Amino acid sequence: MAANAAAQNAKPAAASSKPQVGALFVSDIHFEPFWDPAKAMKLAPAPVEQWRAILAGPESPDRTAQFAAIEKACPTRGEDTAFPLYESSLQAIAKEAGDAKFATLSGDLIAHSFSCKFAAAFPGASPADYRAFVEKTIAFVLQSMRGALPGVPVYAALGNNDSDCGDYRLDANSEFLQMLAKEFAQPVPAAERARAEKDFATGGYFSATLPAPFQNTRLLVLDDLFMSQRYTTCGGKPDTAEASAQIAWLEQQLRKARDEKKKIWVMAHIPPGVDAYSTATKGKNICGGGEPTMFLSSEALPETLARYGDVVRLALFAHTHMDELRLLEPEKATTEEKGVAKVIEAGVPVKLAPSISPIDGNNPSFTVAQIDPRTSTLQDYHVFVASNRTGVGAAWDEEYEYAKAYRQADFSAVSLKSLIAEFDADPSGQGSESQSYIRGFSPGGGLRELQVFWPQYLCMLKNEAGAAFTACVCASK
Repeated sequence: MAANAAAQNAKPAAASSKPQVGALFVSDIHFEPFWDPAKAMKLAPAPVEQWRAILAGPESPDRTAQFAAIEKACPTRGEDTAFPLYESSLQAIAKEAGDAKFATLSGDLIAHSFSCKFAAAFPGASPADYRAFVEKTIAFVLQSMRGALPGVPVYAALGNNDSDCGDYRLDANSEFLQMLAKEFAQPVPAAERARAEKDFATGGYFSATLPAPFQNTRLLVLDDLFMSQRYTTCGGKPDTAEASAQIAWLEQQLRKARDEKKKIWVMAHIPPGVDAYSTATKGKNICGGGEPTMFLSSEALPETLARYGDVVRLALFAHTHMDELRLLEPEKATTEEKGVAKVIEAGVPVKLAPSISPIDGNNPSFTVAQIDPRTSTLQDYHVFVASNRTGVGAAWDEEYEYAKAYRQADFSAVSLKSLIAEFDADPSGQGSESQSYIRGFSPGGGLRELQVFWPQYLCMLKNEAGAAFTACVCASK
């Protein structure tokens, strides 16, 4: 798939002579182990190391009918990533990102309606049986990704689906987190691994030093499910304790990084700010007193990140399944340097990675990034998209390159501010940069609704607070 020719030819693309190394961004795999229910019966008692052989075997004669029965019992808006699609994506990743220095997987490793499908496939199974199957599925996804990229650290975050007790439900300090701690801490340097395992077992978060040639750079991985508007404990009760604990941990890590002159990347699943797409498609009259739909329950996460724009080089999220960006800008944030107060001018650039799962009408996609290892700045990235949604016979081609599509020198806060200003100057969404974004929003070009509510979407890109978003939208009315 070719990037928009007009966007590429209107003026020369930004070029960089800085040294660059590769990285891979993947999200929302939503692996579907129930696609062939007969195989799922074999997966449950088998060790994870045997899963690929089972899944790669011949399709069961009644697969279509059996899976249709599960889908009828557990309706979803589409289909997630079956084994043929995951295998196809892994082969494409090995080809296009084989020289990556690290990879990030921004959560939602297992399929939608997982608990319902498990109950349909295994009637009478116990909660312990379910927990074991979820843990094996997550381990299979991670180990398969690592197998496609031998020797490459693959850092992963938990998503809202990745739980042993249901979507948007999770308990801190649970057996589930304790059992997965070693799997998620596996890529962390040996000297830091015990700490990472302990933190993950507590709340699904951890810290890791990024590998050479990155200099003085750490990755902070959060489980911001605890910060979601929809979060409850496994018992169904709201609880803000773990969200507050993670924000405190994040602040401590960022303050230490500032003091030690280190650079930080942050990864979590659910993005901060307004869910502009849901707000628009649900017809909310926010200028008439309605409130925009928010992803998180408070502004604590974006406000904390924005206060450390001098430290945070990039924040990676996912969850929407779309290819998006954001900019978190500080409000009069200051730090102290040699006893003198200094205003934090920089914001935090935010990248949302598109999904492997095609459940939202998008084609499966992943992102290959180029990063300056000295500054840990994201310089450029290429988005690769499958030619179909099943992976069977799929070609994975480059859909666009950031530098050529948007003609920016890098993916820094300064560049995003410039790019968003270009978007703002084009409220009708007809300019080349706007069209590139609208076209790339849903990989494969299958979703064009963004054109309809483009002005409202623009208000979300740099106004993560609900009140600021509302003021922006209503100012033009």
